[in-house]
Amino acid sequence: MDTSETGSTDIDAPAAEAPARQGWRRWAMDTRPLRIPAYRRLWSSTVVTAVGSQLTAVAVPKQIYDITHSSAWVGYASLAGLVPMVAFALWGGAVADTVDRRKLLLVTNIGIAVTSLLFWAQAATGLDSVVVLMVLLALQQAFFGLNSPARNASIARLVPAGQLPAANALGSTVTQTGLVAGPLLAGALIPVIGLPELYLLDAVALCATVWAVFRLPALPPLGGAPGRRAGLREIAAGFRYIAGRKVLLLSFLADIVAMVFGMPRALFPQLAAQTYDSWGEGLALGALFAAIPVGAVLGGLFSGVFSRARRHGWMVIGAVVGWGAAVAGSGLSGNLWVALVFLAAGGVADMVSMVFRGAILLSAATDEMRGRMQGVFTVVVAGGPRLADVLHGTAGSAFGPRAAAAGGGALVVVVMLALALAVPALRRYRI
Repeated sequence: MDTSETGSTDIDAPAAEAPARQGWRRWAMDTRPLRIPAYRRLWSSTVVTAVGSQLTAVAVPKQIYDITHSSAWVGYASLAGLVPMVAFALWGGAVADTVDRRKLLLVTNIGIAVTSLLFWAQAATGLDSVVVLMVLLALQQAFFGLNSPARNASIARLVPAGQLPAANALGSTVTQTGLVAGPLLAGALIPVIGLPELYLLDAVALCATVWAVFRLPALPPLGGAPGRRAGLREIAAGFRYIAGRKVLLLSFLADIVAMVFGMPRALFPQLAAQTYDSWGEGLALGALFAAIPVGAVLGGLFSGVFSRARRHGWMVIGAVVGWGAAVAGSGLSGNLWVALVFLAAGGVADMVSMVFRGAILLSAATDEMRGRMQGVFTVVVAGGPRLADVLHGTAGSAFGPRAAAAGGGALVVVVMLALALAVPALRRYRI
C-alpha cells in the first residue's frame, strides 16, 4: 500500500492487495488482512478485549445485584455507563482526527486496564459500594468511548481498500464470539475464582492489548495540522459532513432502522415465560439471547461468501431487509427452535450489515473525518438497541411479544426499502 495513504513507513505493510483465494477457500473467512503485521497486531488486541470486556460486563452487574438485591440498580448502572460512553465517543472521534491515533489507543487502553485494576481493588477489599462501582463503570466507558473511534478509524490506514470488508468481518466475528464466550466463561469462573480475580484476569489480559497497540506504526493525521483542538466545533463539523454525504447518512439510518425497530431482545424474557415456557423458561431465555450472536459468528466464519462484493450499498440494503424478515419470522413462530433458526439467520444478516456499513464509513469518508464518523457509529451502535428495549418492551406489554417482534421486523423491511427507493445514493455506492 502506498505510504501516502497509510501515513506510515511500516516496512511490513503490503505493496498491493494479496491475491484472491480460489476453490473452497473462497467460502471461508477471508483472512488476507491478517497477513499485514500492523493490522494483525490491532486485531489481536481486539481478540483479548472482546472476551475480557465481557468478563467485567458480567462481573459488575453481578456485584451490584449481590450488594443491593435489586435489578433496578443494575439498570441504573447501565445508564451510568451509557451516558459517558456516548459523550466521550463523540468527543473521542474528534480527538482521533487531530492526534496520532496510535498514541490515543495507548493512553485509552492503559486507562481501561487501570480501571480494571481499580475494579479488582474494590472487590478484593470488600468495599461493597454501589457508588464506587458506578463511578468506575462510568470511567471505564469514557475510556472506551475515546478508544473505539480511534481503533476503528485506524483500520483504513492499515489495509488496502479492497480488504476493508474482510477486515471488518474479522473484527466483528471476534466481537460477536466474545459476546457468546465471554459471559459463558465468566459464569463458569465466578464460582471457582470469585469476582475479584475475574476483574484481575481482565486487567492482566489488557496488558497484552497495550503491548499489541504499542507495536503499531505511528498514525498521525493525514489532513490538517496535528495538535489542533478537538472541541464542539469539530464535533459539529462531523455531523455536517454526514448530512452533506447521503451515502454516509443512509448507512447510519440503516443501522438505526434495523436496531430501533428490529432488535427484539427486550421481549426475550416475556417470550421465555409465556410463549416457550414448555421448553423450560431458563433454557428458552438463554437460547434466545444466544441465537443472534451465534448466527453472527457463523456469518463471520463464512464471510468469504460476501466479503469481496463490490456493491456495498446493495449489500447493506439486502442485509437490513433480511434482518427485518428474520425477526418478523421469529415473532410469527410458535416453536422455539424455529424461532431460534430465524434469529440465527438474523444474526448472519446483521453481520453482513456490520461488515459493509463499516466498510462504507471507512472508504467513503476522508481520513481527517474517519474518527468522527466512527464516534457517531459507536453512539448509534450503543444507543440503538437501548432505544429498541424501550420500544419493544412497551409494544410487548401492549400487544404481546410475538406481535411486537413480528411487527417490528416487518417495519424494518418497509422502512429500509422506502429509504432505498427514495434515496438512490446507497443503491449506487460501490468500490
